[in-house]
Amino acid sequence: MPPLDEETALFMPITDPSISLTKATEILRWQDKIIAQDPLVESVVGKIGRAESAIDPAPVNMTETVINFKPKDQWPAGTTKETILQRLDDKLRLPGVTNIWTQPIRNRIDMLSTGIRTQVGVKVFGNDLATIEEKETEIERALRPVPGVADLYAERITGAPYLEIKVNREAAARYGINVGDVQDVIETAIGGKNLTTAIDGRQRLPVRVRYSADFRQDPEQLRNNVLVTASNGGQIPLGQVADLGVVMGPSMISSENGLLRGSVLMNVRGRDVGRFVDEAQRAVAREVKMPPGYYIEWSGQYENQIRAKKRLELVIPAVFLIVFLLLYKTYNSFKEASHVILAVPFALSGGVFLLKLLGYNFSVAVWVGFIALFGTAVQTGIVMVIYLEEAVERKKAAMGTLTVQGLREAVMEGALLRLRPKIMTVSTVVAGLLPIMWSTRTGAEVMKPLATPVLGGMVSSLLHVLIVTPVIFAWLRERELSRKKTASAL
Repeated sequence: MPPLDEETALFMPITDPSISLTKATEILRWQDKIIAQDPLVESVVGKIGRAESAIDPAPVNMTETVINFKPKDQWPAGTTKETILQRLDDKLRLPGVTNIWTQPIRNRIDMLSTGIRTQVGVKVFGNDLATIEEKETEIERALRPVPGVADLYAERITGAPYLEIKVNREAAARYGINVGDVQDVIETAIGGKNLTTAIDGRQRLPVRVRYSADFRQDPEQLRNNVLVTASNGGQIPLGQVADLGVVMGPSMISSENGLLRGSVLMNVRGRDVGRFVDEAQRAVAREVKMPPGYYIEWSGQYENQIRAKKRLELVIPAVFLIVFLLLYKTYNSFKEASHVILAVPFALSGGVFLLKLLGYNFSVAVWVGFIALFGTAVQTGIVMVIYLEEAVERKKAAMGTLTVQGLREAVMEGALLRLRPKIMTVSTVVAGLLPIMWSTRTGAEVMKPLATPVLGGMVSSLLHVLIVTPVIFAWLRERELSRKKTASAL
């Protein structure tokens, strides 16, 4: 089995209802042939339609192609997965067909959890399929100018041809035929009826009977070839007791929360999903007016991000509060606790700068890295304060009475003692994280955003702990000395 980063999938929803199953099969074969000609593609497997299972979330109008790339050591220098997909996407564009590039496993998970096959989706809820499709088109038009949108596609609900047969009750009554008899004949002749079951070992094979394909190719043949038995035993053509015609209807009906549902699908490229959705929501709210009884919801991977954001909005303040309470319990001083926790914003600044430099967007992995960084930064600040306090106590014992000059000498001595351990700590962290930043193996796209804030924050916290922390410590102690001197003078 190839690594996950050497495998991708192309999902092609058929947006033109006039494309038949035969034509879609031809498109799939042509597409697989074009993909297989790419020098970096190892294998291609195409699939059309969906499984006959209630747990398959794929729609009936979607073809699926799983592509395995050659190992990355065979790729030309500077080639990335994105450049390969862009090259293939340019070759595979067809009118009436939309290309959606994603990972096979992730796509199935997204479809099962949210019903959306792309990163972001807009669900349109209502009671009328035609109105839902109209609003989908308006939303697609409003989202197209938004920067970062890719693979934009509004699901086509209606447009599939259906054979509609309406029993003419008056005509059937003249021949002594009831509606149930006509429907039974239609079911048997067109759909087929199971007569018995053949047993072959452990297999059970249903034996079905229906008209040959030559007699049921079009409505005209059905009118003349399907015969209904009258009350006197005569054989009456179906066209004399029923009206047949082709009408347009939905290819698949989706429902959720007791309402009919349509979807507008899209991926996001070149920017973070959160900011894209914020801008897209404003564009949709400005240009699309929903009628009474209809509403939209933003879904897809964005749902997971919203849930994670809500959790982080609770977790991160809780982390700060717990750290501050522990510091206050340790020093019994609000100022000392505030002094030490200042290491957090300094560490945050370094992490943010490195994220910006490397072009990573904020994500759950990034915030997990920041939480780990906050704890490490506070710990190093505590150790520095302990060194400074020990140095001050030694100077006070040696001098008897601590002066401002003695305090500064003690702070300088404590900071120098902490210089080597701090540099060793940061060097160890940096040496441990750099291989992650260089890695291109499976999972590196998740680990890099997690390691980046820790790496940048440790460097900035090094400057803070070695330079800023001693200065603030000395300033606070000088204020205490001046207050004590003023109090003794009074």
